[in-house]
Amino acid sequence: MTAAKPAPPPSREIVSQLAPSGKLRAAINFGNVVLAREGGPRGATGPSVDIAGEVARRLGVPLEFVIYRAAGDVVSRLEQDKWDIGFMAVDPQRADQITFTAPYVYIEGTYLVRADAPFRSVADLDRSGIRIAVGKGAAYDLYLSRALKNAALVRASTSNEAIALFERDPAIDTVAGVRQALEEQTGRTQGYRVLPDAFTRIEQAVAIPRGREAALAWVAQVIEELKTDGFVRKALDNAGQQAARVADPAVR
Repeated sequence: MTAAKPAPPPSREIVSQLAPSGKLRAAINFGNVVLAREGGPRGATGPSVDIAGEVARRLGVPLEFVIYRAAGDVVSRLEQDKWDIGFMAVDPQRADQITFTAPYVYIEGTYLVRADAPFRSVADLDRSGIRIAVGKGAAYDLYLSRALKNAALVRASTSNEAIALFERDPAIDTVAGVRQALEEQTGRTQGYRVLPDAFTRIEQAVAIPRGREAALAWVAQVIEELKTDGFVRKALDNAGQQAARVADPAVR
């Protein structure tokens, strides 16, 4: 990638919009293993943790993690003023409350099926009578709610709960999720496989509550810099997520 123009130092307005409490409160979602996991000296590791740390460093403020188990929980807590910056998939259903930078990572949404199931591609799952487990409010739940014509969604509280529901209930035909998380499941438990194609490309971006336009513009510049200077690639590699792709530079 061609290096992006470095983001300027943040103005007082930007600092006040991003850290109105005097610290940057970063919503970290453990529902997406590509971006964050429990562990490490700070209680969380992964690319979203690394990016939050870099943003806080540039702002010159302390960093506080606000931990959630699902992306839907991050969105639902927004009106309670619990966080200042988040990391989630871009989706039009979230745009009334949240503004997004350009994406920094692309990941795939696909299906986990039983090894002996007849399904060979994602198109095989959109049939009448098919039941698909999903984590409520996850990016793929929102997408499939719009895209599916015949199959039915069965919502669990989190993405991990959706996998558990699929495993214990033979009436559930498949579970939707992030490819990496589903592939990890096949490594832990025999008798399952991940379909080779994807029903959507999930664009992961930084989220800022609406009404903080100066903050969004500055964070967007920072993200472009981190994408092109290798920061995001290194964060993914350090997290063992070599298969995840750094998003293309934003069109200007």
